[in-house]
Amino acid sequence: MKLTMASSPHNHSHKSLTRLMLTVIAACIPGLIAQVVFFGTGVLIQLVLALVAVSVFEAAIMLMRKRPIWPALSDGSAWLTGVLLALSIPPLAPWWVIIIGCLFAIVIVKQLYGGLGFNLFNPAMAAYVLLLISFPVQMTAWLPVTDLLNAPIGFIDQLRLIFTDFTALGFSVDQVRAGVDGLTMATPLDTVKTDVAHGLTVSESMQKPIFSQWAGLGWLWVNLGFLAGGLYLLKAKIINWHIPVSFIGSLALCSAIGYIAAPGTEPGIVFHLLSGATMMGAFFIATDPVSAATTNKGRLIYGALIGLLVYLIRTFGGFPDAVAFSVLLINIAVPLIDYYTQPRTYGHGAVK
Repeated sequence: MKLTMASSPHNHSHKSLTRLMLTVIAACIPGLIAQVVFFGTGVLIQLVLALVAVSVFEAAIMLMRKRPIWPALSDGSAWLTGVLLALSIPPLAPWWVIIIGCLFAIVIVKQLYGGLGFNLFNPAMAAYVLLLISFPVQMTAWLPVTDLLNAPIGFIDQLRLIFTDFTALGFSVDQVRAGVDGLTMATPLDTVKTDVAHGLTVSESMQKPIFSQWAGLGWLWVNLGFLAGGLYLLKAKIINWHIPVSFIGSLALCSAIGYIAAPGTEPGIVFHLLSGATMMGAFFIATDPVSAATTNKGRLIYGALIGLLVYLIRTFGGFPDAVAFSVLLINIAVPLIDYYTQPRTYGHGAVK
């Protein structure tokens, strides 16, 4: 059975749902390559685990619901969820972290609400938030980029860390992280947020090894990779421009205002846009067609609110990055946004 995206009676350009999902997955490849280059092959191991897990859970639910398995799997939506979740967690997180996340994303967030097209929340981000709240130690154990490690971690050791928690020499993830001289946090967002809270300025914080000429480019290249993939999705008309542009524009405006108001404690526009999950969130997460706003005006509001929340949580909240929380919070407001932004039908009054 071939699944297609619905179109209006006057639009005969039906697109295969499978092709759309696989195109989005393919657009993640530049960001995936950047993550592998800077953070190691653990990213690929997590990706394989996620794809296997979401396939198994999707098939199991279809069996329980006495529905055909292959049509549900071949639409690609479960695989896309697995890819986004795998790219969101630390590469050396224990194997059971990604399994629990995939279970929650597919069984609870997607299928419990009726399957594809009925979920209220983005499945990958809902699972990410569950994991972050339930297992904060494992979910914040990001390694610094490979150039900052005292000793490179090979593929076998990364495999052992994921499945046994220890390398061949008996080192845990925490011990590997502690081997980086002078480094207390694993990501630029973590580092700046913690240092500012301890009274340092942003410029003082950026003297740390994590911001060295090569190492500091790690998250920048990851974001540029997802930006490249996102621009391809726009060119291919897989997504609309409204959400990513309003998301990025809102975050840029807020960070510019913050920098003008407090330049010593605010890192500025470029740092916010090219750190953390900004570009992945703008092009691959917030644009989820099921849980996002559906009207063009609504998409602009939806994206702008997410950008605003990302800045507020990063600056004043308890978490260094905030894309997942922001997307889920604005997912709740989507019905209200859609209700008040529906285009007026000719001859009818405005919605009151």
